[in-house]
Amino acid sequence: MKTTHILSINGSDSTGLSGIQADIKAIKDLGGYALTAITSVTVQNRQGISQINEMPTDTVIGQIRAVYEDYHPQVVKVGMVNNAETIRLIRDEIVGCRNIICSPVIISSGGAVLMNEDSIRAFRQYLLPCARLLITKSEEAELVLNRKISTDADMIDAAREIHNEGVEYVLLRGSHHTEGRITTLLYANDEARFFSSYNIEGWKRHGVGGAFSTSLATRLALGDSIDEALAKAHEYMHNQIVYSVDSADYGVRPQELYNKYMSLIVQHYRNNHDVAFYADRLSITTRYLAQITKTVVSKSPKEIIDEYLLLQSKNMLQNTSLSIKEISDSLGFSSPILFSRFIRQKEGATPKELRNRP
Repeated sequence: MKTTHILSINGSDSTGLSGIQADIKAIKDLGGYALTAITSVTVQNRQGISQINEMPTDTVIGQIRAVYEDYHPQVVKVGMVNNAETIRLIRDEIVGCRNIICSPVIISSGGAVLMNEDSIRAFRQYLLPCARLLITKSEEAELVLNRKISTDADMIDAAREIHNEGVEYVLLRGSHHTEGRITTLLYANDEARFFSSYNIEGWKRHGVGGAFSTSLATRLALGDSIDEALAKAHEYMHNQIVYSVDSADYGVRPQELYNKYMSLIVQHYRNNHDVAFYADRLSITTRYLAQITKTVVSKSPKEIIDEYLLLQSKNMLQNTSLSIKEISDSLGFSSPILFSRFIRQKEGATPKELRNRP
């Protein structure tokens, strides 16, 4: 299968909770291949950022050019960059990419302003006109646009103003104007759609915004529409980050995904025998699912589905009085002929012979 490349241009966070490290994890979790260009090295922990060391402009651009010499990323995500000249030159290097996702780090999760005015202006001038999607927090939009966002209508007005600067889609997230709820807006061409969550603390966790933008970018790289990518990114965030017990564990361990896969099979085996269905429910590619099952049990996803189907087939044949056709229908086979062929391939016997075995 063709490898899907996602280039993340972002700062480094040695805790792994945000920045380039978290981007790599999200891209890998969703089945992409991470390419990187580091824009800064931060000194930080869960209490906040104490130091930001910007990489020289020629070093940042050199990383991007080196990547492009060997690869052609399907998506480029631009995150933390705080140098106006670097931003201008980044635009020159990536402008040909169809899917440019901008997720600037203007305000930290702790409330500190991290991006200077020159860099904000450069972002708006050079990157927004060629971006397919901008993802930014409402409080960042307030700072950039010098306006207060206190209602749904305010969110629409702010998103429209940003959209008019050239970006195709604007995702304005994290507004708290409705008590007890966090609100996100997707805006494009005078169409506004709102999404809400009551898990305010989950969505406020350090690094959540970066992981969300990267997961969305990865799904776009895999061929999803904006709507599909948004749905899959939300599902990934809910399952692995926002509702996770430990916010430091942003990676998905193979055993955890394998357990989720088995749980889905138990729920859906009667109607779905297709690996792609389960990979889609897990918001990962079939190839990455195959890597997971190989790592955990040294089997392919299809082998696992077939083994479970065979187990249920044997149980129903040997412990019920249902007819072959009734069992075939119950297990989701389109015909008794295909069910019989499945049993013969797996057991070297017909369903009737298997039923009569001692």
